[in-house]
Amino acid sequence: MCYSVDMSVSAAPGVISQRELRNQSASIMNRLEAGDHFIITRDGRAVGQLVPIAGPREGVPTRELMAAFAQQPRIDYRALRAEMDEFFGDDDALV
Repeated sequence: MCYSVDMSVSAAPGVISQRELRNQSASIMNRLEAGDHFIITRDGRAVGQLVPIAGPREGVPTRELMAAFAQQPRIDYRALRAEMDEFFGDDDALV
């Protein structure tokens, strides 16, 4: 006898079993990175969702950070230091 086994991720697009998630994790992660969404099932019952992270994953461009911080109020460093000294004490020793 000859058996044919389909090793692809679930026949129903977007719905995968817990076992498929475990056994086909590399393929599922590749599809997830490509933007696919999944419903995870256990014993035929939906138990969770697996969705790609929205937005850039490699950080925020410097220009965006500078623009965001430009909208913030200026810091009065003398007042900040005085407040810190009052709270922590003015001992500069690192012991």
